Amino acid sequence: MTPRPESSGSRPKGTAGEKIPEQPTAAQQKSATKKTAVPKQGAAKKAAPAKATAKKAAAAKTTVGKTVAKKAATKKAAAEKTAVEQPAAGTATAKKTAAKKAAVKKSAAKKATTVKATAARTTAVKAAASKSTAAETVAGKAAAAKSPAAKTTAKKAPAKKAGTAERAAATTTGAEAVAKKATPAKATAKKAAAKKTATAKKTATATSTVTESPAKKTTAGKASADEAVAKKSAAKKAPARKAPARKAPAGQAPAGDAGSAQVVPPEMEVAVSPAVDAVDRERLLAGTHHAPHSVLGAHPVPGGIAFRAFRPYALSVTVVSGELRAELHNDGEGFFSGLLPLREVPAYRLIVEYEGTVLETEDAYRFLPTLGDLDLHLIGEGRHEELWTALGAHPTTHEGVTGTRFAVWAPNARGVRVTGTFNFWDGTGHVMRSLGSSGVWELFLPDVGEGELYKFEITRPDGSKTQRADPMARRTEVPPATSSVITSSEYEWGDAEWLARRAEAPAHEAPFSVYEIHLPSWRPGLTYRQLAEQLPGYVKNLGFTHVELMPVAEHPFGGSWGYQVTGFYAPTARLGTPDDFRYLVDSLHRAGIGVLMDWVPAHFPRDDWALAEFDGRPLYEHEDPLRAAHPDWGTLEFDFGRNEVRNFLVANAVYWCEEFHIDGLRVDAVASMLYLDYSREPGQWTPNEHGGRENLDAVAFLQEMNATVYRRVPGVVTIAEESTAWDGVTRATHHKGPSGFGGLGFGLKWNMGWMHDSLQYMSHEPVHRKYHHGEMTFSMVYAYSENYVLPISHDEVVHGKRSLVSKMPGDWWQQRAGVRSYLGFMWAHPGKQLLFMGQEFAQGAEWSEAHGPDWWLLDPGYGAEPDHRGVRDLVRDLNTVYRATPALWRLDTDPAGFEWIVGDAAADNVLAFLRLDPEGVPVLAVSNFAPVTRQDYRLGVPDDVPAWHEALNTDAARYGGSDVINPDPVKPEPQPWHGRPASIRLTLPPLATVWLRPA
Repeated sequence: MTPRPESSGSRPKGTAGEKIPEQPTAAQQKSATKKTAVPKQGAAKKAAPAKATAKKAAAAKTTVGKTVAKKAATKKAAAEKTAVEQPAAGTATAKKTAAKKAAVKKSAAKKATTVKATAARTTAVKAAASKSTAAETVAGKAAAAKSPAAKTTAKKAPAKKAGTAERAAATTTGAEAVAKKATPAKATAKKAAAKKTATAKKTATATSTVTESPAKKTTAGKASADEAVAKKSAAKKAPARKAPARKAPAGQAPAGDAGSAQVVPPEMEVAVSPAVDAVDRERLLAGTHHAPHSVLGAHPVPGGIAFRAFRPYALSVTVVSGELRAELHNDGEGFFSGLLPLREVPAYRLIVEYEGTVLETEDAYRFLPTLGDLDLHLIGEGRHEELWTALGAHPTTHEGVTGTRFAVWAPNARGVRVTGTFNFWDGTGHVMRSLGSSGVWELFLPDVGEGELYKFEITRPDGSKTQRADPMARRTEVPPATSSVITSSEYEWGDAEWLARRAEAPAHEAPFSVYEIHLPSWRPGLTYRQLAEQLPGYVKNLGFTHVELMPVAEHPFGGSWGYQVTGFYAPTARLGTPDDFRYLVDSLHRAGIGVLMDWVPAHFPRDDWALAEFDGRPLYEHEDPLRAAHPDWGTLEFDFGRNEVRNFLVANAVYWCEEFHIDGLRVDAVASMLYLDYSREPGQWTPNEHGGRENLDAVAFLQEMNATVYRRVPGVVTIAEESTAWDGVTRATHHKGPSGFGGLGFGLKWNMGWMHDSLQYMSHEPVHRKYHHGEMTFSMVYAYSENYVLPISHDEVVHGKRSLVSKMPGDWWQQRAGVRSYLGFMWAHPGKQLLFMGQEFAQGAEWSEAHGPDWWLLDPGYGAEPDHRGVRDLVRDLNTVYRATPALWRLDTDPAGFEWIVGDAAADNVLAFLRLDPEGVPVLAVSNFAPVTRQDYRLGVPDDVPAWHEALNTDAARYGGSDVINPDPVKPEPQPWHGRPASIRLTLPPLATVWLRPA
C-alpha cells in the first residue's frame, strides 16, 4: 500500500489520557511504570473459574483486597482453593474451548501433587525492570526455549512439583496478557506474593495496548512485552494440554463485532507464538507462497487471535478494532505479529507507520476470495463466456470495503505478486493466493482504485522472475509504455434504438457497404472523441452503411497496424480511454452507421512482457515449437486445443460485442489457423490424428466462437478473411459438408479470389483485356458457395502494390475512368462491398500509417481537386442508389438474384448482367472496359419492362467523365438478342459502368 500522510482525526481515539502506542526506546523501557496487570476476568486470582457451568451466571467481580482463597458464591460451582493453599485430592484439568466461556472443572481421577511455590515474591517492580524478547522469558537465570511450533513449555527443574498457581502463570498470554485491566501498581505489588501472579512465559510478541470500555471504570495500562518476567521460578511446570486451533476458512475467520470482542481467560488456553514461522517467512519473502492468507491476517489460535502483517519498510503496525488498539511486534524483514486474547476475529484495520507518514488501511489478508467455485469451474472447463468479469483488475466493494480485486491465470507459476504505482512497483508485500488447481491467482487490495498502473510479478518454475502486463487488462498505458491500468466504465450509452434495429435482417440480406479505416491515421492526431465529431458525418455523407476499424486492441508496434496484439481486452490508449472509444462507437450508431472491427485471434507477438511463455512455460502458445511459431510474421500461434486459451479468445470476441457494442468482427488470417502446413515446408509440420493437414483445434475454436457470439449478441455479424477454398466457411456449424466438417459458422467471407482476379484484369492495358476476360467472369462460378464481401482493403494499397487508381493503365484521365468503371462494376456484382480509406477520392499514393490519406487532394486550391472530388461524389451516389435498390443486395447469396445478359463479349471488353430483387424487379448493369465509346450497343433484355432509364453512369461529367450518357428512357425492341425476347440499344461510354432500371 502506498504510504500517505495521516489525515486529521484519522487515528482512532483511546480512553482519556491514553497515547497511541509507539515502539519504546531503551530509555523508555527502563523508566517504565511499575505495574502488574490484573486480568479483567480474574485469571490470576482464580476467582470463580467454575462459574461457567451455571446458566448465564454473571461474572464475579474480583477486588484487589479480597483473599485469594475466597470460594465462589455460586450454588452449582464447586469450591476451589487458591494457588497459595495446598490443593485437595485431585488435579484441575483445564477444559478449553474458544466458542464457549472457559470452565474449569476438578478432575477426581487424579491425585493432587504438593505445590512448592519458589518464586512467590516476584514483584511488579522487578518484572518491569526485566527485559524479554519475543521469543524468551527469563525464569531465574535460565532462559526457556520457545518451540518451533510456538508452544510455551516449562523449564525443567529437579523437583517435579507443579502447582496450580504456576500453571495459571504459564498459560497467561502475552506481555502481561493484552486486554487485562491494570490495577494500581502499589496494590498489585502487595498482593503479588499471595497470588503468584508472575507471568512465567511471554507468548505474545507485541507491545500491546488495549482500551477497555469506559463503563468498566478503570483505565487500561500499557503492558509492555518486555515486562513479563518470572525471575526465580525454578520449579518444573506441568505441560499444559494444548487445545486445537480452529482453522479459518480460506485463511480468514468470520469477523466479529469489535465492540463486543470477548477476552479469553488466560488459564483456559495454552498460548502459541503468533510470529510467522521460518518456512512461511522464506516463501513470502521469495514470492512463492501459494496461500498467504492462511498465514497473514487474523487467525484463531490457542490463547486468542493471532494477528500477522507483512509490511516491508514499515516502522510499526497497529491493529485497531473499535476501542481496541494493539501495536504488533516487529519481527524483522517487514513481518509484524501479536496475540490478542479474543474469542473471535473482530473487524479491524491496520495503522502502518512508515518513515515520515502514517497510513490507516484495511488488511488485504483478512478477506475471503473474490472468485467463487462456479467461476473457477467455468474457467477450467473453458466455458466462462464473461471471462473479463472474473479475471483482470476490477475496482469493487468486497465485504463492505472498496478496493480492487486482481486475478490472473498462471498455472505454472511458483508464485505471483501484484506490483504497481500503489506499492512503488515493489510487490513484496502483495502476494497473491492460488485458488486450487484452477491455476488462478487472486488478491483483493483495499484502497487501490481506478487509474493505478500495475503488472503481475511472476516467479517462474525455475525460480526466475518476470513482470507481465495483465492479459485481461481493459486499459493500458500509451505505448511504448507497457503497464496495465485499473479501470471501470461509467459510460452511459445512447444507441438503444440502433441495437434494437440491427437484428431486423441478417447481414447477407441487407445493404452492407463498408468503409475501412485505420483510426490513428485517418486524421492523424485526433483522439477517439475528436474522431467522433468528424468520422460519423463523413461516412454518413458518403452513404456507407458500416465502418470497419483496423485492429483497435492494444499493440506495441504502430507499424503492425494493430495486427500484432498484446492487449486483447484493451482499446489502444494512443487515442484515449476505453470510455472514449465507447463514445466513438456510440456516435457512429446514432448516425446510423454500424461498426465492424478487425479481430486477430490467430497469433500474438513475442514481447517478453506480454503473453509469450507467460508464466515461464508455453501457456497461450502451443507447447510444440513447430506448432507455436508462425513462419511468416515471427509471432506465436495460440494453442486452440487448450480449454483456457480457447476460453480467453471466445470470451474476447463476446467482450467487444457486449462491452463496446461492436456490430461485427472481421477475423484476420483465418487460413493460417485452419491449416497445419500453412507456410510450412514438409517436415515442419505434423499431421492431425486423421493424417490430414487440417488444424482440428482451430476448426473447433472458430465454430465455438461463432456459435457463442451469434447466440449471445443478436444482430452481430462475423466475417472471415479466408483466402482458400475451405468448404463451409459461412455454413452453419451443425451442417456438415462434403469434407465431413460442419460449417465454421461465419456470417460473411472476404472474396479474395474476386479481388485478385478483378484487379489483375483492370491492371492490363485495355487492348490486352480480351485475353483475360475470364478473370472478370470466373467469380460467378463460385459466387453462391459462400456469403461474400468484395474487398478492396488496406492490403491492396501498400507495400508496392500501389493505390487503386495507380493500378489502372493509361493517362490520368484513363486511370480515373478505370477506377470509376471498376467501382460501378463492384457495387453491382453479387456480394457486399468494402473500400479502404483514401480510395474513395482516388488517392494516387500508397497508404502510409505515418500520415494517412492525402486529404490535401480535396483542397479547392489544388488544381486537380475536381478530379478527386468527382470520384468521391461517385462513391456517394453508388451508395445512395445501392441502398435504395433491393435488387442490388437482397439476393446477394441467392442465384435467383443474378442473370447474365452477356458474359462472353471479350473482344468488346463488355460485361452485362441483371440483378433481381425477390419480387423480380431488375437492375441492368453494363460495364465497358474499353477506352472507346460504343454506339447503339445491342443488349438482350426481358420483354416485360416497358422502358429503361439510367440510374447511374460513371462517365457523367460531375464525376469527371466525358459525359457520354443516355438521357432519355430506352425502350425495348422486339428483336431477340442474347437469348432474350427483346433488346435495347445503348450508347456505352468509354471506361464506364451504367446502371439502368425500369422507368
